[in-house]
Amino acid sequence: MPTKTVLTGLQPSGTLHLGNYFGSILPNLQLAEKHEKSIIFLADLHALNSTQDKKKLQEYTLDLATSLLACGLNPEKILMFKQSDVPAHCELSWILSTLTPMGLLERSHAYKDKKAKGQEATAGLFGYPVLMASDILLYSPDFVPVGKDQKQHVEITRDLANKFNHIYGGSALRAPEPVISEEVGVIPGIDGAKMSKSYNNTIPLFGTPKEIKKRVMQIVTDSKGVEDIKDPETCNIFALAKLFLSPEELEDLAKKYTTGKIGYGDAKKLLFSAIEKYMTPMWNKYAELKKNPEYIVEILEKSAITANTIANRQLEKIKKRVGLIS
Repeated sequence: MPTKTVLTGLQPSGTLHLGNYFGSILPNLQLAEKHEKSIIFLADLHALNSTQDKKKLQEYTLDLATSLLACGLNPEKILMFKQSDVPAHCELSWILSTLTPMGLLERSHAYKDKKAKGQEATAGLFGYPVLMASDILLYSPDFVPVGKDQKQHVEITRDLANKFNHIYGGSALRAPEPVISEEVGVIPGIDGAKMSKSYNNTIPLFGTPKEIKKRVMQIVTDSKGVEDIKDPETCNIFALAKLFLSPEELEDLAKKYTTGKIGYGDAKKLLFSAIEKYMTPMWNKYAELKKNPEYIVEILEKSAITANTIANRQLEKIKKRVGLIS
């Protein structure tokens, strides 16, 4: 049975929060562990669309790598490297851009959404799906796990792969399958809206216990008192508790809500205790890794050597196909 490859890219664009962990990092690591070949690259070239501060970009990139290792990424099993350390990503992006219809990019939801929110409509933002296509097609993965908002970009990748193969003949580019996680859903922030840095409603993934407890105690609730009956399914505290408590613990908490046996203050303390219990092993590992950044850089550089070998082999086939080399 042929080996299946899974590939994903994570963008280093800021401080990580619990929404990043449950919505992206954890599902990606779980999926990567199921496949013999797994690639997770740090999309620092894409991050240039939102971060033009040199020091911050370097800080975010190193912190993302550190966080992934603390969350359980095994560098012996999963290839983790910086996108910018593999020049083939940009070279293939240009080749693919010569085949990409403008209308295809103009219909990109991500481009239209960011433009509508006031982000400057740069060529980098407009061409984001083409670079993403090259990120994928260089490694011929079978599966690409993405959120619902990125599914269209994988479809664009499939369109470009099929168009390239039609024009130049053969099957040089493999059209991958998107993997959309439906289980996790939207991770709520402390105000009940989707947890996002944009909304300033996040709970840090690797903040100090004091910082995290402070954010938990700020979770928005209604004005019901301790003895009032409460609906757990409309409570922001309970929504987050689902990520950390066992089914039995959740059932017990729900019963206290519906019988007026717990106030929101105590529910928040219970939630923080559950977060602390779940996250402490990762917090400890993160603290240890932060003491040795050279180790993180070594992993990224070693993986980049392997990634360049794979990507350059694929790029050579493509360049021969289009006539850039004999």
